[in-house]
Amino acid sequence: MKQYLLSVHMVEGQQAPAAETMQQMYTDVDTFNKKLQADGAWVFAGGLLPADVATVVTAQPDGKVLTTDGPFAETKEHLGGFWVVKAADLDAALALAGEGSRACRGPVEVRPFQDEPEL
Repeated sequence: MKQYLLSVHMVEGQQAPAAETMQQMYTDVDTFNKKLQADGAWVFAGGLLPADVATVVTAQPDGKVLTTDGPFAETKEHLGGFWVVKAADLDAALALAGEGSRACRGPVEVRPFQDEPEL
């Protein structure tokens, strides 16, 4: 089966949901995660801390490595969390993303991983 990245994006400065809503989101995401695991679609998932704690690491042509405060992208939208799932095809991955979007109450972007090159 092909693997897909289901990424959840957050908008910087957007008002956080009420505590009760946030708790329900955690419960719904946990239920979705358990479903993915039971169905054999689960590969990995995780939530991320805010982008302002990121560090960007860049290898320089002279061999040195430069580290700077992140985030890398100068934008108000940042990756907030993700799932890596196995799905039979794009339609199946999109269906999973729909369930994930309902659970986390936000948009979920779906991207297939590149196929492994044959050696």
